[in-house]
Amino acid sequence: MTATALLDGGVATELQRAGLPVRPPWWTTRALLTGANRAVLREVHERYLGAGAGVITAATFRCNERALRANGLDAAGLGWMVHAAVGVAQAARRSARAPDALVAASVAPVEDCYRPDLVPPDDELRREHLWLATELVRARVDLVLVETMNTLREALIALEAAQSVGARAWVSFTCGDDATLLSGEDLGRAARAVEREGAEAVLVNCTPFARTERCLEVLRAHCSGPIGAYPNLEQRAGVLPRQHADRLLPTAASPEEFADTLVRWRADHRVAVLGGCCGSTPAHIDALRVALGEHPPSPGAGGRQREALDAQGGHGGPELPVAPLPG
Repeated sequence: MTATALLDGGVATELQRAGLPVRPPWWTTRALLTGANRAVLREVHERYLGAGAGVITAATFRCNERALRANGLDAAGLGWMVHAAVGVAQAARRSARAPDALVAASVAPVEDCYRPDLVPPDDELRREHLWLATELVRARVDLVLVETMNTLREALIALEAAQSVGARAWVSFTCGDDATLLSGEDLGRAARAVEREGAEAVLVNCTPFARTERCLEVLRAHCSGPIGAYPNLEQRAGVLPRQHADRLLPTAASPEEFADTLVRWRADHRVAVLGGCCGSTPAHIDALRVALGEHPPSPGAGGRQREALDAQGGHGGPELPVAPLPG
């Protein structure tokens, strides 16, 4: 079994734990509005690096063009918030002395990750995803993580935009029952399509912990290259399905249960990339690192994750080339 690339966990969860509200219209971009808030976000990234994550995700989930325009940022220039999010993650990497860790940029649905019915027409998607991809490359991200996609149509357009500006990209879907996208599309068909179009890895994220393994079975059956998962760990009893909750929800799995389960997924389904989504914490990532047999994190420990990324792509699929780090 080759090494595993270890992602971080829920950034929004940790922002809520620190007392920052995660609600419309700002959502997680609220963490970019002031120096004090950016310091909180940086500390979240640092804790995940300290737990052993080799890939941290910049807070660009809500930095698409329409979300920023809706918040009235036209006069200030929209790109500054994208660069601020990436810059905070890069600063965390420096302060954590993990130069080989990768900074990924979150590229989410331009409307709502839970509402496939709101996905805009193709021409709007192409323009908006290209704008964000261009800004992310200018900010010198290492990886574009097209994530929480609820339709194949938007996933393919976001992937195309990232590739058109020279970025490497992974694609991750969010699923409901029976390993189908929230749009009702078949996950296997969607996975084959994005892999065929050049996604370096195909993942599933923000899917309930109990439903994620079935999705991995489907990914492994339909993908020749790297697959991965970072499940939702929120205990959502009392919360309507596919609704956002502006409060810290209980965790559905302890760090030890999470780690044991993901290590089994790795063995049973040859999973290359593992981490956590909403509800997961640095403690979950640390427990997973230990369960995977990784050494305690140390300065420069991100190099092991870079080696893991290089080693992935077996099983007859494409390798995961690692882009040079900024400066």
